[in-house]
Amino acid sequence: MAGTNQETRAEPATDDREIVLSRMIDAPRELVFEAFTQVRHLSQWWGPEGFTTTTRSFEFRVGGVWDFVMHGPDGTDYQEWITWQEIVPPERIALLHGESLGDPNAFESVLTFAPAGATTRIVMRTVFPTKELRDEAVEKYHALEGGQQTLSNLAAFVTQIILKGAES
Repeated sequence: MAGTNQETRAEPATDDREIVLSRMIDAPRELVFEAFTQVRHLSQWWGPEGFTTTTRSFEFRVGGVWDFVMHGPDGTDYQEWITWQEIVPPERIALLHGESLGDPNAFESVLTFAPAGATTRIVMRTVFPTKELRDEAVEKYHALEGGQQTLSNLAAFVTQIILKGAES
């Protein structure tokens, strides 16, 4: 009996609760990863266009917390809280993101940093507790556009670091 080489693949159970964003960044993986590890960096690029960030506390370690406020361009303040669940330098960061500790609507994100020559491919996979929360994030909070803008801000930030280093 001839063997078949068919691959059976089930759809992931999270497809309808997920947002996946990626971007190629013209910087080494270690530098892109470092931009996530130090609050002095994060505060300069985190968030969509027009947003600023004020950090209340920051401890980058597994179980550590980043407690911050995002200030929208319209003056709205968004209370934010991230706990770092997994850190594998310079490859991967897993986090839980909500409005506060114990937020039942908090979502999980996994960021991977893959070297591609002198550039880095960053992938941000976010899974929401429900399809409805994912849809609300996309429709009400413009999560797709905001996420792409955030990754664009990251790319611009690390490019500036490289340019400053070249000028030194």
